[in-house]
Amino acid sequence: MTHPFESPDDVRGTEFRERRRPVKKRRGRTVLIAVAVVVALVAVVAGGYLFNLAHTFDSGSSKIDQAFPDESTRPKKTDGSRNILVMGSDSRGSTESAAAGGTPTDQRADTLMLVHIPADRKNIYTMSIMRDLWVDIPGHGEAKINSALALGGTPLMVQTVESIFQQRIDHVAMIDFEGFKGLTDALGGVTVTTKLPFTSNDLKGQSFAPGQHTFNGTEALAFVRERHSYADGDYQRVRNQQEFLRAIIKKSLAGQTLSNPFTINNMVGAVSPFVSVDKSLDSGAVAGLALELKDIRPQNMVTFTLPTGGIGTSTDGQSIVLTDPTAISDISGSMAAGTMGDYVAANKLENGN
Repeated sequence: MTHPFESPDDVRGTEFRERRRPVKKRRGRTVLIAVAVVVALVAVVAGGYLFNLAHTFDSGSSKIDQAFPDESTRPKKTDGSRNILVMGSDSRGSTESAAAGGTPTDQRADTLMLVHIPADRKNIYTMSIMRDLWVDIPGHGEAKINSALALGGTPLMVQTVESIFQQRIDHVAMIDFEGFKGLTDALGGVTVTTKLPFTSNDLKGQSFAPGQHTFNGTEALAFVRERHSYADGDYQRVRNQQEFLRAIIKKSLAGQTLSNPFTINNMVGAVSPFVSVDKSLDSGAVAGLALELKDIRPQNMVTFTLPTGGIGTSTDGQSIVLTDPTAISDISGSMAAGTMGDYVAANKLENGN
């Protein structure tokens, strides 16, 4: 099995990303739907403060005018589950919106994640999809999955993922890495346990030993970006991002965070400018989902990477990631039947391991 997360032209190719708690959204895109779900829950706990959070969310977020393909091409909804497609890239500060409509763009999805919330709302499953996965792009033939964004914008990316898993996408979010920085500082720092030493490519001359570190926003951004320090590059970067995501969720749901309206508002405000969502994912939808997920806790949030068939080479010489048709079929069936937990446990996939 493999892990994803990185930028399109990297020779190692692979992409990854995210978790849950719905809340704020705007330009850029990256790995943080976790925060979406996290902040949504936070909003519910905040009670009457929800109105102000909704205003912060709606005023700070950007909307994708055309996020979905033609209805005739889409799977029908057969249950009460929710699927959220999260796309991300490392814009390094750029606020230029990507793929706002259905036209081709010059961007690719550095990170691709499918967040599945079963009908019973008891768990949240976040599946990372490698950006170099070699799939059929509707109307364009075989290509790396991340190229769908460049070929036909957000609608084509949605159509591609829906055609692979035969599951309808309910919402789309695009997030930028820069959102990590403000969120981390709004929380007063985030403690992460690093398993491997690394010398930051962003923070020149700064090295981190294995062990527990409390990162500020700048350090956190460097941590989730780093790949050059590791023998397996993107793969370890994905593991680091998963570890950081778990740390974010843990601190976001801590009692001292949930009981502090000032901190909550700062979290929403810090991330909103870096997230774009489909038009239906407004503050009302976020609040509604938050209420449905009010009993979710960190242990109910599962992250894993879509199993693949290994690395290969396309007929035109590209380094690609091969699909595992059995895994795709099993995951599609599990999502439809509401048995993702059984599949993840049986295949020991949780947390990307």
